[in-house]
Amino acid sequence: MTKEKILIVDDEEYMRRLIKKSLAKENYLFEEASNAEETLQYLKDDIFDLIILDVMLGNEDGFELIKEIKFLGINTPIIFVSGRKEDYDKILGLGLGAVNYIAKPFSPAILCAHVKAHIRSYKEYTSLQGNTSNFIAIGPFKFDLKTYEFYKNEELIDLSYKENMLMKFLMENPNQVFTKEQLYTSLWDDTIINDNTIMVYIHQLRNKIEDDPKNPKHILTIWGIGYKFVP
Repeated sequence: MTKEKILIVDDEEYMRRLIKKSLAKENYLFEEASNAEETLQYLKDDIFDLIILDVMLGNEDGFELIKEIKFLGINTPIIFVSGRKEDYDKILGLGLGAVNYIAKPFSPAILCAHVKAHIRSYKEYTSLQGNTSNFIAIGPFKFDLKTYEFYKNEELIDLSYKENMLMKFLMENPNQVFTKEQLYTSLWDDTIINDNTIMVYIHQLRNKIEDDPKNPKHILTIWGIGYKFVP
């Protein structure tokens, strides 16, 4: 069985060692990069199951690096691990396409749990891309299960892979109310709940699919409970 491969991007060698030690029991394969140039070269030459990325890379910015990675069409899940703990940084990181944002200092067990969950989710996502099924079509929305493309009124809407997973889940369960915890565990297959993560992804989806994101008609907030998709 092929081992999963992780790219660790941090300008501090001791932090790269700490991350590897935190994940040692899972027998992952690792490559290490200390700057943007090394990172992009690795990604051009190899395929990874996960990227662990620091926000501050010496004089370089991890937020700018993730933009370059996404521009190259690389959808490998990215976890930010950063000493910057402000909500703004977390929201920005998730908004740029990271699947998670873990603040330093972190618990090795927590990091390991998130890494396992995101790798598992991504492998399921990539395997589904080869599915020969056709579409989920409901209301003005259509989801192509073969190409993992999402359409509204036959217009292609660009979604990240986590946004795709959330949209697919909602379309498979229309008019049902889900708590943030239910959505989180359904998408991340994880018991470590992060309410802010779901709120960020709901916000991003509304900006992309709603005619008026401030007055949504499709992804509704059910106050005190969670969210409901109304096609």
